Amino acid sequence: MQKTSQITEFKTVKLKDDFSKTLALPLFKIIREAVASSAMESYVIGGFVRDHLLSRGQQKDIDIVTVGSGIELAQAVQKKLKGARPVQIFKTYGTAMIGWKEIDLEFVGARKESYNEASRNPSVIPGTLEDDQNRRDFTINALAVSLNEQDFGRLLDPFEGLEDLKKRILRTPLDPEITYSDDPLRMLRAIRFATQLDFIIEEESLAAITKNAERINIISKERIVDELTKILACDQPSKGFTLLEKTGLLHHILPELIALKGVEEIEGQRHKDNFYHTLEVVDNLSKNSDDIWLRWAALFHDIGKAPTKKFKPPTGWTFHNHEFVGAKMIYKIFKRLKMPLNEKMKFVQKMVFMSSRPIIIAEEHVTDSAIRRLVFDAGEYIDDLITLCEADITTKNPKRFERYHNNFKIVREKIVAVEEKDHLRNFQPPVSGEAIMKFFGLKPSREIGLIKEAIKEAILEGEIPNEFEAAFEKMKEEGKKLGLNANEKSL
Repeated sequence: MQKTSQITEFKTVKLKDDFSKTLALPLFKIIREAVASSAMESYVIGGFVRDHLLSRGQQKDIDIVTVGSGIELAQAVQKKLKGARPVQIFKTYGTAMIGWKEIDLEFVGARKESYNEASRNPSVIPGTLEDDQNRRDFTINALAVSLNEQDFGRLLDPFEGLEDLKKRILRTPLDPEITYSDDPLRMLRAIRFATQLDFIIEEESLAAITKNAERINIISKERIVDELTKILACDQPSKGFTLLEKTGLLHHILPELIALKGVEEIEGQRHKDNFYHTLEVVDNLSKNSDDIWLRWAALFHDIGKAPTKKFKPPTGWTFHNHEFVGAKMIYKIFKRLKMPLNEKMKFVQKMVFMSSRPIIIAEEHVTDSAIRRLVFDAGEYIDDLITLCEADITTKNPKRFERYHNNFKIVREKIVAVEEKDHLRNFQPPVSGEAIMKFFGLKPSREIGLIKEAIKEAILEGEIPNEFEAAFEKMKEEGKKLGLNANEKSL
């Protein structure tokens, strides 16, 4: 048995004592009938069992392992299960999936796996239940419940997974060195589960992850991002990212974040550790927003600070233009990690680029003009931007903390007032380029752009309301300055 010296850090969890109510549901009655008629030894295994014992609410993914053909059992269940969608078959691994209502049922034949060093994809041969439990990533995911008539509902726990659940510990069934080297994705899964479930990773496992961190490079970028996204979706993402940094995994995945780590001091002047500041911002944001792309923006909001950091006496440490540099870095990161290069990326870029704007406004006297420009530039994402900036307040000085938040309340109130009056969130020029050309008898030209810009600036400065009549008069005024005359046909 591996060492579990860290488990005293957590209180023992009270688990559900049996599966009788769940297994009495109509869905499991049908699965039980299919198992009996197929005469294949079968079990519910993995996450469904774990989460049921932890009382984590209704689970929508149910994994069933059978000592036989998972595909045949899936087909037998699908025939009996009214409303079930057609069986999806994955022949390579002998698995099959059925969708029913909001539930995904996955069936797999018990198997034995062997790996080669260059790939996480194993060679698979049929095996016993014991073989299948041995290949599981963690003891808490090796728990199985019998669906067989002779011992229906019996819990099989070969690796003391119940004790690990009670003590909130993540431990591999077999040697962690082999488990993580064979399939390096399990290292990210360990950190994800530790973050989701608020568990700890036992010492030998943590050491094995650290030792094998470089092997994460054989995992596809899509799978890595999927795990990072699940960590970001947790209540306290900082726990996961701290573990990613501690084990060395983050160095291989997001070196841009690692570059933020550390504090330098010159002539008695220090700057804050922007890595840990970033994690605090992500946690703050996570209390107020479930938007995963806004959480990605929080994670990246300061990445431009590492390449722009300079010491300039007597000013001290500066990070000039870090928002602009950080926004440019987003494209390279998204491309490298094979993340979507679409409106989601553009949203993150925009949040990073504008991440200091509301803070500057909140520090100074909040003018209507500054608010108009902020709303105009942020557009439909103004609320997200303010939420991000509020999360960015990490000062430990209570008076400064209160002052910043009070100022942001004023900013929010002014945004509502300005938006009600000027409707700038999805700004469209009150006078179109076509109307300007028609009035002055122009073809597409520089003058049209100058007039439109002057109208926009007048609206943002509050000189005229965001209305057609006022903008039309401003158009005529600007045309006169440019020496333009009204087209007689337009009069």
